[in-house]
Amino acid sequence: MDEKKFEAMLTLIVPKTVNLITENYPYDEITAYKEFYASKVYSLLEQEETKIWHFSPLTLFNMFDEEKRTGDFTIPEEV
Repeated sequence: MDEKKFEAMLTLIVPKTVNLITENYPYDEITAYKEFYASKVYSLLEQEETKIWHFSPLTLFNMFDEEKRTGDFTIPEEV
């Protein structure tokens, strides 16, 4: 995928994931963005070659939630 398409994909996925964070954590939107951008999940998400971007916002949120609770997360197996 070229870089512009990848960036466009992130602009669709990240806000939906952050919305799930604000629905499930006592964070305002700015704090939720900061927390997500500081996460290991986001670090992998912004690397196209990891293919994490193909997960749904809900899956990304669940990975983020696991990271917040345990300090690490599991990448789901593809079906």
